[in-house]
Amino acid sequence: MKILITGGAGYIGSHMNLKLEATNHQVCIVDNLYSGSIQAIKNSKFYHCDIRNTEELSNIFETEQFDAVMHFASHIEVEESINQPAKYYNNNITGTLSLLDCMVKHRVKNIIFSSTAAVYGAPEYSPINEEHPVKPINPYGQSKAMIEQILADYHEAYDLNFMCLRYFNVSGTDCHKEVVVPRRPITHLIPLVLQAASGRRESIAIFGSNYDTADGTCIRDFIHVNDLCDAHLLALEHLLQGGDSECLNLGNGKGFSVLEIIEAARKVTDKTIEVKHCERRSGDPAEVVANAERAQSLLAWQPKRNAIEQIISDAWQWELVLSKHR
Repeated sequence: MKILITGGAGYIGSHMNLKLEATNHQVCIVDNLYSGSIQAIKNSKFYHCDIRNTEELSNIFETEQFDAVMHFASHIEVEESINQPAKYYNNNITGTLSLLDCMVKHRVKNIIFSSTAAVYGAPEYSPINEEHPVKPINPYGQSKAMIEQILADYHEAYDLNFMCLRYFNVSGTDCHKEVVVPRRPITHLIPLVLQAASGRRESIAIFGSNYDTADGTCIRDFIHVNDLCDAHLLALEHLLQGGDSECLNLGNGKGFSVLEIIEAARKVTDKTIEVKHCERRSGDPAEVVANAERAQSLLAWQPKRNAIEQIISDAWQWELVLSKHR
């Protein structure tokens, strides 16, 4: 099988590349290197291309004759999307339309789409299953929800098959992978906590300590990037075997508070981690936890690295290398 990975020079895309190579798939990567790094690309063929350039992308499709697509290319920062919505709608939606039109033109029928739990907006209940209303509260989540609808429409009109995988909080790393220095600021909790542990930042900010949770801080569901990639591979096999198009949650089904993550990181790293208490951020829900039973049942997927200490430990090995580049 020859698979196109868009955004394959980024964090999740580069891990997916390793997974596909290890399972003897041919991989081509398309990335504009806006936030990805050329260092993340090992053996796969690489095209430096923005997927919004439909003519250039179509030429790549013509040359390579792909069997399927895994689509990771996206802007992903919630706060930035609120301040720059045009950037997100232009890149995420226009880029996806360009990609899908190339797929239709070149008769590539299967796509795995990198979606997000942000499509649900402020949770009405937790754990969240796929029946939860889709009500995004920021342009990032809205762009992903719109793409999910576009995929459903292309499925009906052009017989294009899709799996939308709604991520919760992805962390960890493949410790055998050469570490890549990120080109964009880190905004996710576990990497930020570990930067405080390594000394790359003075402290970790806790935004709100009076939520209706056991310790007053927000609760989130964390999934290891390798488990996430396992689910993508199973989703691809599902489509290639004629399975139905679906939207599925990917999470561990267990939540950890901000304070619990910080305490676990202290134990894993044996470092002092200073905290700074700040006001709540607008739009941060108290609890976001996945119900991923549908993915487990449909794909026969089971997270293998779901212990929070292992997720943090793997991420710490990455941080130790990254801290040498400061």
